[in-house]
Amino acid sequence: MVTKEQTVNYDVNAIQALEGIEHVRKRPGMYVGGTDIKALHHLVYEVVDNAIDEALAGFCTRIGITIHADSSVTVEDNGRGIPVGPHPTKKDAKGKPMETVDVVMTVIGAGGKFGGGGYKVSGGLHGVGVSAVNALSEWMVTEVKRDGKWWRQEYQRGVPQGTIQMVGKVSKEETGTKQTFKFDKQIFTEEIDYRFDTLVQRFREMAFVTRGVTIRFVDERADRQMTFYFEGGLTSFVRYLNRNRETLHPVVHVEKDIENIGIEAAIQYTDAYTESVYSFANTINTIDGGTHLTGLRASLTRVINDYARKNGLLKDSDPNFSGDDTREGLTAIVSVKHPEPQFESQTKVKLMNPEVQTYVTQVVGEAFSTFLEENPQAAKAIIAKCLTSARARDAARKARDLVIRKSALESLTLPGKLADCSERDSSKTELYIVEGDSAGGSAKQGRDRHFQAILPLRGKIMNTERARLDKILSSNEIKALISALGTGIGDNFDIEGLRYGRVIIMTDADVDGSHIRTLLLTFFFRYMPQLIENGHLYIAQPPLYRIAYKNQVKYAYTDKEKDKILKELGEKATLQRYKGLGEMNPEQLWETTMNPENRTLLLVTIEDAAEADRTFDMLMGDAVDPRRKFIQTHAKAVRNLDI
Repeated sequence: MVTKEQTVNYDVNAIQALEGIEHVRKRPGMYVGGTDIKALHHLVYEVVDNAIDEALAGFCTRIGITIHADSSVTVEDNGRGIPVGPHPTKKDAKGKPMETVDVVMTVIGAGGKFGGGGYKVSGGLHGVGVSAVNALSEWMVTEVKRDGKWWRQEYQRGVPQGTIQMVGKVSKEETGTKQTFKFDKQIFTEEIDYRFDTLVQRFREMAFVTRGVTIRFVDERADRQMTFYFEGGLTSFVRYLNRNRETLHPVVHVEKDIENIGIEAAIQYTDAYTESVYSFANTINTIDGGTHLTGLRASLTRVINDYARKNGLLKDSDPNFSGDDTREGLTAIVSVKHPEPQFESQTKVKLMNPEVQTYVTQVVGEAFSTFLEENPQAAKAIIAKCLTSARARDAARKARDLVIRKSALESLTLPGKLADCSERDSSKTELYIVEGDSAGGSAKQGRDRHFQAILPLRGKIMNTERARLDKILSSNEIKALISALGTGIGDNFDIEGLRYGRVIIMTDADVDGSHIRTLLLTFFFRYMPQLIENGHLYIAQPPLYRIAYKNQVKYAYTDKEKDKILKELGEKATLQRYKGLGEMNPEQLWETTMNPENRTLLLVTIEDAAEADRTFDMLMGDAVDPRRKFIQTHAKAVRNLDI
């Protein structure tokens, strides 16, 4: 951690301006990734990142985030506060020095992170963050407490409303920055709003990777709040992720500085069949990984192979463990604090610094090697898991050869129950995965054969959370699914081979249907996450009710919608509750659930991979107690339960 003594002065001279702000509102995608819900959350992250930077510099211990009833957001910290006063170099249109707060808030490329003056380590180095938020907000208010004074400045769509005003005095010790803003509906035109759960995950991660900072999040819209403080840092994070899993050894933690770069990692193996590995650069979750993640993975594979050879656990004739073998059941977090991080883009999803890989490999390799030497029982358990994984992977490879798709033209390779479509352009085609032959029959008759294919599955597929790939590939239903999609699986997965642009799960609106849907989602999340990440996976929403009166027939997809229609049509209307898709004739199924003009499809997304990982593990894994607790907690929220 950087101490106050190590940090150079943070004053008006530390703020450097690079370029103007004109086209942020015209090109929001360049700055926050678009105008969807993800971009909306990105506004909050940009402001919070500034507060986290103050914490990394050793000057901030408290961060408060509040979503108000009108969906405006306040982010407040007890850091040093933005410097106030005329900027030494940046001039306004009249040639007068600009106010430094206005420079920070309105000039793209302005910030304290370029010259090395204000910060040693920070998440935001593009100088885009808070000025872009200001530009994309209907209004924004900046308040600064610094040097015994309390300052306030207001903005409308990025434009300062007059000059900065001193609104009071405070004690010299009371410092910090408070930003309040409301996103602009002229930019974010969709009917979207902040999601409490999504933001909670992000703030929890920030607290895990920034030890010693308290993050308090309040949502006044629903009267909810959460506070995070983790003294254990990444060790606490790994324990949190593994709390529903059987672990093989205590968490291995290492923290070291090399060439001014802080490297921290926490590692623990469990009885799971998949890996859960997450990477952070300057507290930012790099969801696409990067050089720090490559370094971590490479070092673990090398160390495990070296130990196994040295101790005779791998015979001379045995091949080395692959990376996949050494990562089965691995939960690991790697976090780097770099003074000059290079990201792939402004959204900071991938770290590119080449030197980081070398340093992470070195630091993690030394620590993990020492751990194995000092803990032979744990080492044996890890290597036994790698051996089992290698054997299973070999078996899976052989099994996979049986289900590999040849070419789309070789229809013999497609499963027998698949009713394919005539269109060959995958961007135009859809595959409906339906449960049972009854619903499959209705769907086959009701569909548009030109672009809609139907694959009926018999019964419930295997729970892939509790099985290795070789076992999974022995299931005929899963083999049929892989063949139909054309992507292959595991090492051979190739998104380019996908035969259908939309893969749609269509199950009954009952308990069994929900279970089948969950089993399919588990399979896709664990073994074909690229389908979800690239926006190919959907869930069909069949109607729950058919309401008829005289010549009118209407369908309701929710209880609220049903009540509204019944009110319109009157008490004499007849109500039919659909228990399953098989109760609909082909025309009804087409009209309500398959016709692109009328249907409702839900796009499956992964907002937070770590939380999704933990949830699937809890709901579909072996541990009973966490699942029981979850069911008891959420039982009252269940809707459409058939009893």
